[in-house]
Amino acid sequence: METAKVVVRLIDGRVIKGYAQNFNPTRPTFHLNEEQTGALSHNQSILLDMKDIKALFFVKSFEGKREYDERKDFREGDRVQGRKVEVAFIDNEIIRGTTVGYDPQRLGFFLIPIDPDGNNIRIFVVSTAVKNFRFL
Repeated sequence: METAKVVVRLIDGRVIKGYAQNFNPTRPTFHLNEEQTGALSHNQSILLDMKDIKALFFVKSFEGKREYDERKDFREGDRVQGRKVEVAFIDNEIIRGTTVGYDPQRLGFFLIPIDPDGNNIRIFVVSTAVKNFRFL
């Protein structure tokens, strides 16, 4: 099975970087092989429960581009898939993007970020971490 490079943001504020191999948006748990930075590190797999997670960020790189100022708003002429939305999390962070499958009764939904040149490819938002959701 193909691995996905993800940054997992937990509800308690912790961040874990690694590779998800069995992530399924309908299952309550998945394994994450943590990113290892030391030469003597060994690959460590941990079981994560969706009830502890705010969002999974599927990323291009773990480092990102610190100097890059990611666009947070839609521009006229943007090509979008799905509907434009704004998500406010329980920690008051707000993210805008597009989605084709929002249902608050599901475990979560995928959000496509506004800026295609940013580090985030897509985001899986866990429904229990959402304080407010609105279509734009």
